[in-house]
Amino acid sequence: MSLQENWNLLQRELQELSYSEVTIIAVSKTKPIELIQEALELGIKVFGENRIQEGIEKFLPLREAGKTFELHHIGPVQTGTLRKLFGLFQFTHGVGSVSSLQALSKQSEKSKQNLGFFLQANLTGESNKHGFDRQSLVRVLQEVKKYETEYLRFIGIMTMGPSNEDPILTRKVFQECNQIRKDCCPQAKLSMGMSGDYKIALEEGTDFIRIGSKIFGTR
Repeated sequence: MSLQENWNLLQRELQELSYSEVTIIAVSKTKPIELIQEALELGIKVFGENRIQEGIEKFLPLREAGKTFELHHIGPVQTGTLRKLFGLFQFTHGVGSVSSLQALSKQSEKSKQNLGFFLQANLTGESNKHGFDRQSLVRVLQEVKKYETEYLRFIGIMTMGPSNEDPILTRKVFQECNQIRKDCCPQAKLSMGMSGDYKIALEEGTDFIRIGSKIFGTR
């Protein structure tokens, strides 16, 4: 199906499921700028990129051309490159260590550009996944306000389901993330769910879903 057909189908699904208030992040990683321009013409305004440099190469020309959009960084935050987040990206979802959180806080004071951040939770225990384990996440949430600055603000928690995509395990992970949110920071937002498991994420209370292939097609 075309990009327009994919987008319309997804919007209808969300409306039928009564989740029309959820924010859809259209994940455009590896997709060419021409496809992003088509998405903008369809009214898609919220995008996600895994790699900071790829996001800059595609979205900076669009910004300079006067296009309006909201750009989320959804990959792991690395201390060596996080300075590039400021100015073009409005949000980053991959803050998964205290060191990167500290560096982000310091850089925000230098850059003087607004950025919202999500703490990334690794609740599956998989070594190939970035992020805080449950105990570390709870500890950081208790003191997260100290890392905020005039320009840097805490938005919520991001997590991913297990790599094997087991729906029962996926639901348990999303339930656990939501429970941590309720217990530690009830005002925080949740970023859970991708093309393969977003319906489970919706049922478990997410505020953002990160959708790539279901909008842009397979990579």
